[in-house]
Amino acid sequence: MKRDFLSILDLDKEELFYILDIAKRLKKNESFESVLKNRFFALVFEKPSLRTRVSFEAGIRRLGGNCLYLAPGDIKMGARESVKDIAKNLERWTDGIIARVFSHKSLEILAENSKVPVINALSDLEHPCQILADLQTVYEYSQSYEGPLAFVGDGNNVCHSLILAFALTGGKIRAATPKGYELLKEVVDRAFEIARKTGADIKITNDPYEAVKDAKFIYTDVWASMGQENETEERKKIFKDYQVNMDLIRKAPEGVYFMHCLPAHRGEEVTDDVLDSDFSIIYDQAENRMWAQMGLLYLLYR
Repeated sequence: MKRDFLSILDLDKEELFYILDIAKRLKKNESFESVLKNRFFALVFEKPSLRTRVSFEAGIRRLGGNCLYLAPGDIKMGARESVKDIAKNLERWTDGIIARVFSHKSLEILAENSKVPVINALSDLEHPCQILADLQTVYEYSQSYEGPLAFVGDGNNVCHSLILAFALTGGKIRAATPKGYELLKEVVDRAFEIARKTGADIKITNDPYEAVKDAKFIYTDVWASMGQENETEERKKIFKDYQVNMDLIRKAPEGVYFMHCLPAHRGEEVTDDVLDSDFSIIYDQAENRMWAQMGLLYLLYR
């Protein structure tokens, strides 16, 4: 049966932990069958990427599969050809479509019109593959999925997937965003709905110091994502008090770790002394993109 992965909530709690268990075992070089043998994937990218592309290509090949990268100019999704027609073509040649897009709606149309699984490699609504790697990294440094994790910055796709994931696992998460840049209400409402069942501890605030006061992990992302370049200068003014610097780090408990999904804009959302510190675990996060995505592919194609 076809399974799409457009949202972190396309998994239940047991499946999420299954993926993370497989990822941990793969990273320890445990032997797994080549579940992707003779399988072929299309990587459809409207946005360029270092980590997403390389981690998926490497992971697919490690599991015995193969893939083709389609760069932003190769398809021009929705311009040169409709998203529906792209899906109808790709399903004839591939065993899965891994798409990194601007609009989440494009993913939904791909999934609706494709007989092969569609995987969200990033959209404007969620970044679920990143969060699989984040959870793996949190566990590596705390032997728990509890957190607490504090996200400081824009209430964006990464923040959306994080709050939904911690709601699902029953962990503790805090999100501090400037007024006017909060998470979408429907995402927050869904997270609290899930939290009432799992016991997750979720706090939403506009105060970054409030968010980090009990944090084991502090997480941030760029203030202006791809497609928001025309807002860069305005966002720098609005977000200046949400920079992760040593002053903010000192407000957190001793032993806090710093996380970032990368790429980082050094000197903007985070200072160099934090990014390059001994408590920065950003490159472990980046490595875990591959292992976590391999765990996801193992679930979908086993």
